[in-house]
Amino acid sequence: MPKLRTTRSPVGPRHLHPGAWWLWALGLGAAASRTTNPLLLLLVVGVAGYVVAARRGDAPWARSYGAFLKLGLAVLGLRLAFAVFLGSPVPGSHVLLDLPQLPLPHWAQGVRIGGRVTLEGMLFALYDALKLATLLVCVGAANALASPARLLRALPGALYEAGVAAVVALTFAPNLVADVQRLRAARRLRGRSDSGVKSLLSVGLPVLEGALERSIGLAAAMDSRGFGRTADVPRGTARTTAVLTLAGLLGVCVASYGLLTADGSAWALPLLPAGLAAAAGGLLLGGRRSVRSRYRPDPWAVREWLVAGSGVAVAGLTVWLSGLDPAAFAPSVVPPAAPRLPLLPALALLIGLLPAVVAPHPPRSAS
Repeated sequence: MPKLRTTRSPVGPRHLHPGAWWLWALGLGAAASRTTNPLLLLLVVGVAGYVVAARRGDAPWARSYGAFLKLGLAVLGLRLAFAVFLGSPVPGSHVLLDLPQLPLPHWAQGVRIGGRVTLEGMLFALYDALKLATLLVCVGAANALASPARLLRALPGALYEAGVAAVVALTFAPNLVADVQRLRAARRLRGRSDSGVKSLLSVGLPVLEGALERSIGLAAAMDSRGFGRTADVPRGTARTTAVLTLAGLLGVCVASYGLLTADGSAWALPLLPAGLAAAAGGLLLGGRRSVRSRYRPDPWAVREWLVAGSGVAVAGLTVWLSGLDPAAFAPSVVPPAAPRLPLLPALALLIGLLPAVVAPHPPRSAS
């Protein structure tokens, strides 16, 4: 059965290709992973937030960005609390607090509860937690800008089954946020409070139940429409596809990790194109198993290249500049030193604002 493939004009309000949004967000995340400078990390958060505010639609999944921001703040507070009560691996001489220390048995050496809280240890915990929170914000920006269903349609045939499972799982968080907002609005209309622990407990079970029902309903609807149906291919081709895809993706992951470290560029640079070539070959062979048709696929036009290229440029320039001036990307905590905002890395991060100008406005749903 021939595949139905139609095109549409990439002009006017339209949804940007979800792959472009994810490449942009991953580029910001890669830049954030190279630094512990709080000024640069906050700049990444500001860039992501501005783009989300400028190009976010009104779909339910577009409202999940605030939840990721709150999750990042929760991670930040939890990490600082651990540093206060459980200590920090960084020694310090500037004591902020001297808490009573709980005596522990000899087999728990290296672990303490209470004791001295130093400025150096708190700075280390703050920088480390802020990096993790920034990565969560980047993922939240991608979730708020890229539709999970459209991302599923853009996946190659070799990854389609895994993509179906991933999209069904990803719809849980946006549905959860939408249900929380709906139930809080219903409580306000009834004259009840929508804040506080009591309100949270009263809406928790309906919210969880509604999100699960929507995800299961999506899975059932996709199954009834033949999603996951595959064509017969020779066993040798299937094995070659699996080997190439697995080896290629593993090589890309290892090379990406090497590029993000300080001394892995020598072996990571040749490994990355080899992994990409193997993964591309595996995905191309695996596409023969897909018998699904595509109706109105998302175009990959000039705007997609600009958005994706801005994320790649931010990641590449940050990796390169971090090797030239490591001290600017990792401010000292022993002894404590005030972080400074380096000019060139800051300008490189500002390239991530390009989607706020070149990305098309998403179409609004009819009210």
